Amino acid sequence: MSSSGPPEPEDGALHEDRLQDAPDTVTDTPAASKPARKAGGPRKLGKGPAAQGPKGKAADTQEAPPEARPDPAAASETPDKESAVHANAPTPPQTAPKEAAHSENQAKAPDGPAKGPGTGPGPQGKGPGGPGGPAKAPNTPNAPNMPGGPGGPQAGPGGPKPDGPPVTVQPVVPPARMRRRHWGILISFLFLVLIPTALAGTYLAFLAQDQYRSTTGFVVRQDEGNTAAVALGGLAQFVGGTASSDGNVLFEFVQSQSLVSAIDAKLDIRGHYAQHWPEDFGEGLLRADPVFSIWPDASIEDLNDYWQRMVRISFDEGTGLVEVQVLAFDPAMAQAIGQEILAQSRTMINALNETARTDAMRYANADLETALTRLKAAREALTQFRTRTQIVDPLADLQGRMGVITNLQQQLAEALIEFDLLQDTTRTSDPRVAQALRRIEVIQERILRERENFTGADTSSAVAEDYPVLLAEYESLLVDSEFAEETYRLALVAVEAARSNATRQSRYLATYIEPTLPETAEFPQRLVLGGLAGLFLTLLWGVAALVYYSIRDRQ
Repeated sequence: MSSSGPPEPEDGALHEDRLQDAPDTVTDTPAASKPARKAGGPRKLGKGPAAQGPKGKAADTQEAPPEARPDPAAASETPDKESAVHANAPTPPQTAPKEAAHSENQAKAPDGPAKGPGTGPGPQGKGPGGPGGPAKAPNTPNAPNMPGGPGGPQAGPGGPKPDGPPVTVQPVVPPARMRRRHWGILISFLFLVLIPTALAGTYLAFLAQDQYRSTTGFVVRQDEGNTAAVALGGLAQFVGGTASSDGNVLFEFVQSQSLVSAIDAKLDIRGHYAQHWPEDFGEGLLRADPVFSIWPDASIEDLNDYWQRMVRISFDEGTGLVEVQVLAFDPAMAQAIGQEILAQSRTMINALNETARTDAMRYANADLETALTRLKAAREALTQFRTRTQIVDPLADLQGRMGVITNLQQQLAEALIEFDLLQDTTRTSDPRVAQALRRIEVIQERILRERENFTGADTSSAVAEDYPVLLAEYESLLVDSEFAEETYRLALVAVEAARSNATRQSRYLATYIEPTLPETAEFPQRLVLGGLAGLFLTLLWGVAALVYYSIRDRQ
């Protein structure tokens, strides 16, 4: 017999309803999928075979109680982390829910016997079960037995729980397409990098004129046999300087404006370097090279700046070696400029030599005059002292006085001995005893006076001055005289050394590389310059693009 209940929906419609009722967020636990089915609305609940009567008719539908309905807002609030995990999980093949299969099998199954009116609610079928045995359709292999009420197990019409939660299929990402800012970046790369690099390469390949390089090297040397100059102390810096200081002077001289003016006056380098400057806009424009040339009416300051580009100089402070590289549009002109630089440098070194010799002679003669004046003054002071004191040599006079005292002491000793002998052989009233005693007293008084002359005024000299003061003054005058004599002797040696150096060249310019004659044009380095131009333009374009996107992201 057919069931008298309302007709079951078809599989397709049931599947669409289930997908619409399913929440957007997928969870792993079965408990999360169960409230999602409740949130879709009322579901049909089976009342068990007992309610269908003796022929197992389909039970009437009833609506779930309001307490069992989940809150839609609560069902939709799922953590983002759990959603991301299920979004990244592999998508299983989509199958129809088992609820639809169960409904279809239940509709096709024949009526089964009912064992009694069951009233206990099942945990999943929600229908009242019978008190008796199972009510199972024979032709329902896809509908497993579901536990019923307290009377026994029953298969509820709601069907078994699905194996997994429904999967939401994300839409396919549309293909990328060019936007206006992308076209702007490409156009800017074209106009800021490709076209300028192509123009620079074209200019270097077809318009830039060939340049030839001539190399020369030299060093400043000085005479190492000048031993007399070393003994002069402070005068050595005038008779010969170090190679390092001379090299520094030469390094600055090659880059000076005076050298540029001298070479221009002799070789007309202004006209040579301006020969490829464009004068008109006719056929000569195709052979012009304004980048590596100088304009014809350039000032001396402009020509000096251009000279720094065409003449490259390197200097090693440790060895004093100077190397110069000259660039020109003609090989012979490059060699001629190198030879002129060498000649002007040699002239400058010779001028330094002449200046050093002149200064050395002048300072040596000045020192000699000063030493001679000091010697004269010292000797005059010594002469005045001798005239005033009437003592030629106080040291010799001192030795004479010490000799007198020594002689008196000897006489005193002899007189004492004679007095002792007289006392032993004669009487006290003997006149020889009194005479010997008087002689002893006279000798003692003389010794005492001679000793007083060393610490007091000398009554025997023309001036009444203490002898120690006179002796100290004489020693001071003697030291001044000796120092003046030694200074005068050294000044004479300095004059002779300066005069000897003046007759020969103390420093000279030694060339270790003669100016070369180039055969191949090595400059300009077209590949290097073109690569550097492209590299710097690309870097500038990249920085500009990054600045643009940074400002755009902030806005």
